[in-house]
Amino acid sequence: MTTIVSVRRGDQVVVGGDGQVSLGNTVMKGTAKKVNVLPKHNVITGFAGSTADAITLRDLFEQQLDKHQGNIVNSVIHLAREWRGDRVLRRLEALMLVANEEKTYLISGSGDVIEPEDGVIAIGSGGNFALAAAKALVNNTELSAEDVVRKSLDIAAEICVFTNHNLTIETLPNKA
Repeated sequence: MTTIVSVRRGDQVVVGGDGQVSLGNTVMKGTAKKVNVLPKHNVITGFAGSTADAITLRDLFEQQLDKHQGNIVNSVIHLAREWRGDRVLRRLEALMLVANEEKTYLISGSGDVIEPEDGVIAIGSGGNFALAAAKALVNNTELSAEDVVRKSLDIAAEICVFTNHNLTIETLPNKA
């Protein structure tokens, strides 16, 4: 269980996540890194769900990026199609957020590929708390994308027992 949030604002796209790993109602680890940069393609990924499943999906996404010369749109569509259509992959339990300098997407195993209309999206057990906080901060403040992500994750951590304050935040310049 986790919280991942992404915000596009001004000249930045930022993805951040907390570090808590829970097994049932027990906190097993507080320092997990669920947000990573794929430097070859300048893409940030964040995942919620089973760690092994999420790492498998991140690796498959990176293979799609290689196959499609870094085209994030083709890569997310082909990953979602493969994830949904493969008998083994469709059992994977995770959600992914991916972002490059131009686009942000949520990818799910049910075949969803969602691009947020307003540049703000979140996933995980605390995702709705972080999403609400991020939308309010974007609409009512002049905070940077990074500050919005940090504050929305802190708010989610105060509300959601499956989210902590140990944050990983990655930033890319925004070309959109």
